[in-house]
Amino acid sequence: MSAPQPRLHSDVPTLLVKIFGKDRPGITAGLFDTLAAFSVDVIDIEQVVTRGRIVLCVLVTAPTAGGTSEGELRSTVHSWTESLKLQAEIISGKGDNRPRGSGRSHVTVLGNPLTAESTAAIAASITATGGNIDRIFRLAKYPVTAVEFAVSGVETEPLRTALATEAAEIGVDVAVISAGLHRRAQRLVVMDVDSTLIQDEVIELFAAHAGCEAEVAEVTARAMLGELDFEQSLHARVALLAGLDASVVEKVRAEVRLTPGARTLVRTLKRLGYQVGVVSGGFTQVTDALQVQLGLDFAAANTLEIVDGKLTGRVVGEIVDRAGKARLLRRFAAEAGVPLAQTVAIGDGANDLDMLNAAGLGVAFNAKPVVRKAAHTAVNVPFLDTVLYLLGITREEVEIADGEDGFEEPSEQAPLDGRAG
Repeated sequence: MSAPQPRLHSDVPTLLVKIFGKDRPGITAGLFDTLAAFSVDVIDIEQVVTRGRIVLCVLVTAPTAGGTSEGELRSTVHSWTESLKLQAEIISGKGDNRPRGSGRSHVTVLGNPLTAESTAAIAASITATGGNIDRIFRLAKYPVTAVEFAVSGVETEPLRTALATEAAEIGVDVAVISAGLHRRAQRLVVMDVDSTLIQDEVIELFAAHAGCEAEVAEVTARAMLGELDFEQSLHARVALLAGLDASVVEKVRAEVRLTPGARTLVRTLKRLGYQVGVVSGGFTQVTDALQVQLGLDFAAANTLEIVDGKLTGRVVGEIVDRAGKARLLRRFAAEAGVPLAQTVAIGDGANDLDMLNAAGLGVAFNAKPVVRKAAHTAVNVPFLDTVLYLLGITREEVEIADGEDGFEEPSEQAPLDGRAG
């Protein structure tokens, strides 16, 4: 094995070779075959293909061996590009790229659509904080447009604060996450259920069968806003269900609707080796079925008491409330052998806040204002699988995994996902 090359000195002559034109097979190989005749060392490479047009940039040391000159290299490269009806630009300089500033972040921008105006506003805000945009690339074009900015020169927290304000004004979702290996190292994802994994509030589905839906919905809304103690509100709402026949459980299960993208999120995470769980202030009568249907690793919720085929209006066992959700996140992480710093929590209500703050990454999904302000990042588009983009997973990677696995869409008997995938 050859010894590692010494770090490039800042005064070493270098050339930036830029190639533009219509993409076709063999361009990259052809350029390096051309450069190989001059015994140059490759320092950096960047290639982008957009709508069939290639931009290929290569930073190399200036030719010194074999009596070749920079002029000969320029002439040879230009002749090669002309033969392929491409364009070339070669810029002389010294050393490598300038060092990136301290403070590294991934800024993910979600738009449906993503407009030039909103992109300009985000870029200007990054600049105003003292940050530099080192790279931009698209993560997804479906179900939303998602692009990622690699930013340096500013710490993550002030950047997040500035962009959160800008995003609220222009109506796009912006997530700012500290760069580093931990982003892809997060191995456990734990979600709230009601209005997160599913579109419904399960207690309200039960209440509709008991004829008290409006009364229950009002108490639920106040609890999610943090205006009421969750445990007290839970007991008050469940008491209204007393006397319901236990057969209502199957009816409610059939009424549950998965959030758009929920299947895709869970399926992709599982294929990537993540463990996935749910914690719910709802009921095991529903979450147990979801655990089986989605292949979840963990599930915890409250349990409705049923005696002699009737709901008693009480819950039994440990209450899953705001503190309980955080406690269960820690328990799941311990059972999974995953450090808490490598966990992701997703939720929408005030009773999710402790869990979101305890996780390595807390994501507020279509959340109440108090939750959006307190979470690490917020997603406000109605597709749960957009959380994948916050982890640096592209839509293309999701679709390739589906193709390799020969995935088939679930039957109509399974809970609906709101859209394909």
